[in-house]
Amino acid sequence: MDAYIEYSEEVLQGRKNGKAIVALESTIISHGMPYPQNVQTAREVEDIIRDRGAVPATIAILNGKIKIGLSQEELEYLGQVSGVIKASRRDIPYILSSGKDGATTVAATMILAELAGIAVFVTGGIGGVHRGAEQTMDISADLEELAKTSVAVVCAGAKSILDIGLTLEYLETKGVPVLGYQTDSLPAFYTRKSAYDVTVQMDSCDEIAALLRTKWDLGLRGGVVIANPIPEADAMEESEIHRIIESALEEAGERNIAGKEVTPFLLGKVKELTKGKSLTANIALVKNNARVGAELAVKYEPLKKTHV
Repeated sequence: MDAYIEYSEEVLQGRKNGKAIVALESTIISHGMPYPQNVQTAREVEDIIRDRGAVPATIAILNGKIKIGLSQEELEYLGQVSGVIKASRRDIPYILSSGKDGATTVAATMILAELAGIAVFVTGGIGGVHRGAEQTMDISADLEELAKTSVAVVCAGAKSILDIGLTLEYLETKGVPVLGYQTDSLPAFYTRKSAYDVTVQMDSCDEIAALLRTKWDLGLRGGVVIANPIPEADAMEESEIHRIIESALEEAGERNIAGKEVTPFLLGKVKELTKGKSLTANIALVKNNARVGAELAVKYEPLKKTHV
């Protein structure tokens, strides 16, 4: 594995000193936000994790190497360069073997975090079953990864551009717990609530850490979703965001946008139609997830077993 993976000095020191490590994805930098907000947010999220006693490990593939932890220069590079491949499970072997650059999605970050022995991962929102999937079969690889890769994913629920009901049905079929952090309703990314309930509400990171240890001690492989609502001050009005998403979905259909291009298009369109408010909300929820993820990682570290 040493031929494929490189650790940053900060991550190596953190491991040596027994500190909790938190994985972060890189697609949010290369494909999820415009420059310079993408790089600025990435740095601020890393600082939030450090301030709470954990070590941030932003994950990407650069020049055909898996990077566990990025330098300031590498963050800047990912935030500005074009042509970085949006990497999911299927893309990892090609990007590595051909020496290319890849920004990791939720699925790919989970895989590489598990390879690196990192149990807690912070992101914005998970992918899921897209609206109209009955015809298109457009289902995010994130869900399949949650079914088999033993990493806890702290997120603001499922992206509101998805079919949230079918996403939860898929996760239930795969045996993935969806925990609500201080909420009994599944957050919908820009909004604090949806019409759907979580598996169980948990009000502290101690409770969640105990559940993670129990699940993985029993050999029940697979991830756990920790759904953490966007802060109330930053949440968007539910009817407004639903109307905008419907408009964006209609345009995506008219333009025959499909596959992995759907999510970036929809998020970009939502940003345009909300006059930038959705980007502000996106940044706020990622930072909020970083706070919870760092606390969870610190609580889980003493309980950690060799489940990966």
